[in-house]
Amino acid sequence: MSVTMSKADGVTVFTVAADPNSSVPPICQILKNLCCSPVCCSVSESLRRLQGGSLSALGALQILVGLLNIGLGTILICTGGGSWWQMDATGFPYWLGGLFILFGIFCILSERFPSPCLVTITVILNLCGIAFAITAVVLYSINIAHIGFWWICRDHDYWDDRSENMAVQGINSLLIILSALQLCLSISSSVLGIKALRKRQDPVEKVNMGQLCCYFCFVLS
Repeated sequence: MSVTMSKADGVTVFTVAADPNSSVPPICQILKNLCCSPVCCSVSESLRRLQGGSLSALGALQILVGLLNIGLGTILICTGGGSWWQMDATGFPYWLGGLFILFGIFCILSERFPSPCLVTITVILNLCGIAFAITAVVLYSINIAHIGFWWICRDHDYWDDRSENMAVQGINSLLIILSALQLCLSISSSVLGIKALRKRQDPVEKVNMGQLCCYFCFVLS
């Protein structure tokens, strides 16, 4: 199956040659051909130039934030009084840390192999990363409030356990700061990718993605 686009007098025409022997729906065949086409998957020198070397640094920092989330979250969960039941039940430091690492890996790959498809995927992932970073700030803030009440109500020797309480509170505060850092990294990576996609000048890349999206909506309807 092949998809071609031509413009004339302000009119855009899509020509779709479907494979009659394929059991895959036409819309899936279109998406497959677009994702595997040289226009989307070929490495773009203009994107490489526009992105510069900042994306790898942002990706490395996101990976570091993810690793620290997993490591410090493990300490809180294993400390008995360092986590509330929601953290123990969902293990959100682990999957949040894994997602942050994934976002960082895609940032590095996007700089190493800056194809329009990979850069677009990286932008989408980092936009999702903004939401996950905000979620992390909220969850860790709730956790630090709950463990504060738990330590107040706990029957223990105040002076003996004061250092442990301060350490737990400090780890929680650090995780909140790291989540805020992840929010800034995700925003920066998204903005950098969007700017690069908007400013690229390769002739082969001049594909109107808005028109393609409208065409997909028309097919789906």
